[in-house]
Amino acid sequence: MTTLSSRDIRHVFESLRKGTVPERGVKAYAVGIERQRKEILRQLEFAADGEGSIKFLRGAYGGGKTFMSRLALQEARDLGFATSFVVVSDNDMKFHRFEDVYRRVMADLGTSACPRGALSDILDRWIGRVEDGLIDSGADENADDFDSLVHDRISNDLLAKTGGEAPEDFIRVVQTIFELKQQGDAQQAGALISWLCGSRNVAATAKKRAAIKKEIGSNEAMPYLRGVLEIVKAAGYTGLVIVIDEAETILRMRRDQRHKSLNGIRQIADAANSYPGLLWLFTGTAEFFDSKDGVASVPALHERIGFQKSGNAASLRQPQLELTPFDRERLRQVSWELRALYPSQDRPRIESRISDQFVESLIDSVTAGFKGEVGIVPRQYLRRFVMEMDLVDEDETYQPAANPDFQPAELNPEEQLAFSSLDLPDSTADGEQVW
Repeated sequence: MTTLSSRDIRHVFESLRKGTVPERGVKAYAVGIERQRKEILRQLEFAADGEGSIKFLRGAYGGGKTFMSRLALQEARDLGFATSFVVVSDNDMKFHRFEDVYRRVMADLGTSACPRGALSDILDRWIGRVEDGLIDSGADENADDFDSLVHDRISNDLLAKTGGEAPEDFIRVVQTIFELKQQGDAQQAGALISWLCGSRNVAATAKKRAAIKKEIGSNEAMPYLRGVLEIVKAAGYTGLVIVIDEAETILRMRRDQRHKSLNGIRQIADAANSYPGLLWLFTGTAEFFDSKDGVASVPALHERIGFQKSGNAASLRQPQLELTPFDRERLRQVSWELRALYPSQDRPRIESRISDQFVESLIDSVTAGFKGEVGIVPRQYLRRFVMEMDLVDEDETYQPAANPDFQPAELNPEEQLAFSSLDLPDSTADGEQVW
């Protein structure tokens, strides 16, 4: 029985209709990945115990990397973590430029209370705890010097929690945000929060108010992330989980940019255990990890996170967690779960017309078209499956075909690449294209 809200259920199906992985609610149809899910939970428990870690999700297109990372974030939120989900772009995210990474992480920083853009809320929660701590220690919250005590405690706490490595500008900006909020100047406080999130488009007056000496550059970005991590934990959250999705995008960069970005990932991996309570999750294809243009081109990184097998067995606990594509059984189970979740006013009609037999027939059609490689187009299969349920729900006269003809819509580049590797015939006997 699902515990999803009606809002989250609607979100799941709206996402699937568009062929995208839902940001919420994926637990409701997470089937066939129990072993991999257990390893993600082990990593989350490791971070919850105050360790810093990094994990790489490895899989072909259709292997469910994005789904698994979304599931990991949902599990993390349930365990009290703050989270961030970043999709790699070859236009505005180079991993050797840590300010790019920091800015993108901060843009999607979220919690169970504030799904996105959560830094302001996190700061408020932390400062509230600082104030409560002072009061519990005997300070008078109505005294004239109470705000000064809070101001000093902010600095002392940040220096203590970061081992003295919190940048001066970072501490001063957080202190100034507190002062501005106390004065009721939400606009200036908001501008400094934007600056703290990596924005370069902040008015000079706000930066002058905090005596900011320089912008957040590559050298400052990771110490700033450490500062944010400590504030997140001090605000009462378990830690922070950052997903970096589609790392294989790095392969499309120019050779020099690609090599620098891979070295940036090496630096993140080398420093991961220095960020207690932070779990990095990177997703990438086998080509990204194994090819001469990918991780294998950086010996120091490849040696540390290289994927190993013993025969056909691969440990889930090694740095790379291998994900396998959808197979027939998993597609069947997901279909059943989505059918049970579907928000219809006429459940009997959905159950009778989107029957187990219909599910099998639709899977047969996919299996025949892709020589059993159903993992190539899971998003398109699910999109078609949801459409069939929509048609049944909208039109009481609609009867799904007994032998549905599954013809995927236009394949995206990754699907087309996987499809072209199947050694399928180029045409049918009468000369027409297969798809």
